[in-house]
Parts: sequence; C-alpha cells; structure tokens
Amino acid sequence: MNKTLLIIEDDKNLQKYLQDLLIGEGYSVKVLDDGIKALEIIENIHPDLVVLDLGLPMVKGESVCKDVKKDYPGLPVIILTGKDAVSDKINAFELGADDYITKPFVAEELILRIKARLKENKPEHNLVEIGDLEMNLDSMEVRRGTKIINLTPQEYKLLETLAVNKDKVLSREALLNKIWPNSFDIETRVVDVYISYLRKKVDKGFRKKLIHSVRGFGYVLKDSSAKDE
Repeated sequence: MNKTLLIIEDDKNLQKYLQDLLIGEGYSVKVLDDGIKALEIIENIHPDLVVLDLGLPMVKGESVCKDVKKDYPGLPVIILTGKDAVSDKINAFELGADDYITKPFVAEELILRIKARLKENKPEHNLVEIGDLEMNLDSMEVRRGTKIINLTPQEYKLLETLAVNKDKVLSREALLNKIWPNSFDIETRVVDVYISYLRKKVDKGFRKKLIHSVRGFGYVLKDSSAKDE
C-alpha cells in the first residue's frame, strides 16, 4: 500500500519539486502552503509522515511541529529548512521532530531519511491483531481464527488502513483519500460499498463484529461486541 506524505512548504517551486520527486518514488503526496490547516488535513488524510518547513507564513513551523507531535506523537515529522544553526536543530528536536535536513539538500538523502523514518514507524513484526483477526503486513495474509480471508487489493488496503488505526474512528473522507488518493471523481459512497464487502468477508458468520459504523462520520475497527449504529 502506498504511503501518504504531507508536505508543508510555502515555496511553490520547492513544493512542486518535492511533490514530483516523492510521487516518482511511489508515495501519495499532499501539499500545504502553510500550517494553519495542518491538524485538520492530518485528521482527514492520516499521512504516514510529514515533511515540514520551519519558515512558514502565518503560523511558525515550530508551532506546527509542536501541535502535530502533541496530537499525533507517533507520526514522524522531518524538518526541511534553511535554518542551519545548532540552536534551531536542538529546538526542533525538543519540540518532537524526528529528523532535520537543511536546505539546500540532496534528493537522495531526503528519500533515504524518509524511508528510514517510515521503516521505524512500522508496527512491530508487521503483524496487526484485532481480537481474533490477524493481518500480516509482509505476506498480506489475513486470518480470522482459523479462516483465511481472501481480499481484493482495494479491500485489503481498506482493511489495512482500519487495522493500523485500530480503535480510532476514521472518516469516510479520510478513507477515500487514503485508498483512492488521486481519484477526484469518486464519491465517499464508494467507501460504504467496500465496507459492506469487507463485512461479508470479515464479520459474516462471527458472533463478535469488528467493523463498526459511527453514524454520519465513518468507521472503526475494534475488538468490541457493541452493536453498530
């Protein structure tokens, strides 16, 4: 499944360069000009990593970093900035930044650092468990109890997104952006359709349901016997 990166950079040329570079590496990329809507966008698209410029207009990059790490402590943040003073680097790390790269930078170095942070952030052993449901993110094998569950690629991506965010409610918009990031003509209704497919394969025949609806918002995967709304 493609990883989603959020780039917060106000320089339009650099923004376009980073977007093209990272899309070329197989990532899904969302860009922002400033940090005002950073938390809102993160809530909507659930990125796997943030590349953040410190010299942003409106809201300082340092404030954005602090807020992001406060609300999403497990989300890797790489600072990409022209500030090269030791004090700036120390301050960024104290605010929770995971890495720090100064401009001008070498593309290969940025790519390697992104890959390293994403690798560190993988679930331990790449095995996700929710109740009696197991997902092996390496082999892409899905089991519930002793039953092997066969999924289509899109069904797998949807279940994986819910699984790695287990117990967390994800909006339809967030799921749509994660699974179909570049399909602007697809409506959120498609999420409901694929959830129904998943329920038939994951929950049908089992007393305890794992896929739950949150009325008017989205879905959550959790080990609970509570009834859906």
